[in-house]
Amino acid sequence: MSGSDFWCHERPLILASQSATRLTLLQSAGLKPLTVAPDVDERALEADMVTHEPAALAGALAGAKAAEVSRRHQGHVVIGADQVLVLGDSLLHKPRDRKAAKAQLMALAAAPVHELVSAVAVFRDGQRLWADASVARLTMRMPGEAFLELYLDKVGDKALSSVGGYQIEGYGIQLFDKIEGDHSTILGLPLLPLLGFLRAAGFMMS
Repeated sequence: MSGSDFWCHERPLILASQSATRLTLLQSAGLKPLTVAPDVDERALEADMVTHEPAALAGALAGAKAAEVSRRHQGHVVIGADQVLVLGDSLLHKPRDRKAAKAQLMALAAAPVHELVSAVAVFRDGQRLWADASVARLTMRMPGEAFLELYLDKVGDKALSSVGGYQIEGYGIQLFDKIEGDHSTILGLPLLPLLGFLRAAGFMMS
């Protein structure tokens, strides 16, 4: 048995991601997945989609990551995940530099609310076994100019690693007045429905 004391499948679980946050979420639940970076051009896939409906887009990206990795690692159960940030009618992507991160933070603060849509998919041998998506709603306060500059100084390049330029598990929590939604959804991997599927499918102890 491999993957943790709770893991029942004969081959180790794989997370199709290099995200330290998603890996930590799974590890906190007692799983020990291998991590494999997916070879997926996310922006090209997004451009080819007929609809940019947030749940459909996040689901397609999560599925594409899991499918690609599962084809290269036959017999393994592979988890893919993705998240999109919805601001009004727009979808935001990871900021390319500090200036873009600050602009995203100011735009989010000026809006009454924004949504994080997180999708997760489970594949094996290129075939989808299960998928799900969850939504969280976040209300950002209006931070002062000095606070924003200090925040960006403190987080450094981490501001470029997440859409919106923040991580609520760190200094980013100070940017918010209200958060509605499951914590794992906000971090980019809806954990409770995923664990429920893995148990129901017999991949984890129930």
